[in-house]
Amino acid sequence: MDTARQSPPPLDIQQLLDEHSRRELLRLVVVGSVDDGKSTLIGRLLYECDGLFEDQIAAVRRASAKRAATRTEAPPELLAQGLKAAAGAEPEELDFSLFTDGLRAEREQGITIDVAYRYLSTPRRKVIIADTPGHIQYTRNMATGASTADAAVILVDARLGVLAQTRRHAYIASLLGIPYLAVAVNKMDLVDFDRATFERIGTELADFARTLGFEGVRLFPVSASQGDNITRASTRTPWHEGGTLLAWLESLPHQRRLDGAPFRFPVQYVLRPHQDYRGLAGQVASGTVRVGDEIQVLPSGRRTRVESIDTFDGPLTEASASMSVTLRLSDEVDASRGDLLAHASTPPLSLQHLDAMLVWFSEQPLDVTRRYLVKQATRTAPAQVERVVWRKELEDLSERPADSLSLNDIGQVRLLCRRPLLCDAYQANRATGAFIIIDALTHDTVGAGLVLGPAGTSATREVASLVTAAERHGRLGQRGAIILLPATREASNLAVELERRLFDQGRHVATASGDVEVALALARAGLLVLAQADAPQARRALREEARDARTEFLELDGAESLERWVERITRSRGEAP
Repeated sequence: MDTARQSPPPLDIQQLLDEHSRRELLRLVVVGSVDDGKSTLIGRLLYECDGLFEDQIAAVRRASAKRAATRTEAPPELLAQGLKAAAGAEPEELDFSLFTDGLRAEREQGITIDVAYRYLSTPRRKVIIADTPGHIQYTRNMATGASTADAAVILVDARLGVLAQTRRHAYIASLLGIPYLAVAVNKMDLVDFDRATFERIGTELADFARTLGFEGVRLFPVSASQGDNITRASTRTPWHEGGTLLAWLESLPHQRRLDGAPFRFPVQYVLRPHQDYRGLAGQVASGTVRVGDEIQVLPSGRRTRVESIDTFDGPLTEASASMSVTLRLSDEVDASRGDLLAHASTPPLSLQHLDAMLVWFSEQPLDVTRRYLVKQATRTAPAQVERVVWRKELEDLSERPADSLSLNDIGQVRLLCRRPLLCDAYQANRATGAFIIIDALTHDTVGAGLVLGPAGTSATREVASLVTAAERHGRLGQRGAIILLPATREASNLAVELERRLFDQGRHVATASGDVEVALALARAGLLVLAQADAPQARRALREEARDARTEFLELDGAESLERWVERITRSRGEAP
């Protein structure tokens, strides 16, 4: 028995793993309109680069044969090809799209619905491929798949030419900062590999793409189903001197790293398993942090130092972008989910009023009179689209005046957030420069945005009050504050009783039920606001917004008496009970 074949030497395996780990990683997104052949192209790449298991190939071979056999309109020769494929005689007849269209609905309809990620390894690099849907209804999924990509392949059906959806995908890819684009004119076998057709389509899209600012644009005449110019140069396109798609992927520069960018750490959770441990867990969005670094907790601005960097595998001396770690700080500073840690010397922008590019995903048009939620990193803030600056016309890339954005429209907007976003311009930092728009009522994701920077001068900008907090204090004899009552059924009765007690003591007091903005406005006016809110989300929003606005905040305990509440309120204001 050949025991060496059964148990390969551990050293060889380690060498293999080491070699694999040294290969450069590239994130690729494949986009295009419906039925342009995206899934087939990716399936072909996986198959010819040995990126599939034998059982996967066997399963797809059976499915391909079954699909051919069930086509009632299929000619006899096609059925014969399917049967040969099922027998393994002609593996080239595989339906390569089945390697990536994993959902039943995708196979039934022959379209891609959700983003599918596939892994490919070549002798020179590792590639993570995002197979994104082409249907206009799933443009949001396309944008999701492209948001982390380093390069993009856009497919065009040689029979149909450049479509509006093709231009939209190219523009979204450029918005997301993808530097390298390949234009693959697919299904060249169906136009007899006509050079004039390829040059007409390729030139049209390449000219369009170059105006979008891509660093490099390459053209490839391909047939994903036949394998022309995918991993092997085709003899049917002797006029093409641009090489293969795989060679282009291997020649691209190394992935863009965020190690050298300013340190950004959005706090995900506060870990406190026992009294002696308190750590801030999250992922390093960009940059590098080391033990002993002076950092700033935003938005509070408190400064402290990193005491330790903990991971599941043990402590580290430094952590860089994309690593998930837990940071312990030298001081017990107030920090929670939604806060952001940064080096004190390189803070992020803190923007409430900003300009942004927006891609609208909802069938309901953007309504500038409605309130939405903006989610950026781990921070969520109520916001309103103050106005649409312009809408991009994708046919000629002109900027058209608009009052709203419809499904899949792209435009520049001016955004007003109730709480400041701790962000960077997207061009400077992809990790902290992107956000999504959420419908505040349905909680559907209705848009995706990229931060351009602070809003320019606007006649509609919110005007700050000319009365200072100190002046209000002097006039009223008290500071404004929010006092959150317990979430109980008796809260309404308790609120009016407490209001009576405080009013009889000569305080300016009011009650507010659930509305965060009303409570903050009253507190800014110098009143003691007795806030009632049962929903955990509303209570959390009150805490966070009061902290961000640096408004005094006190939460009452339901187990305490009314007299005890009055005493606590009096003490919290530095007065004798």
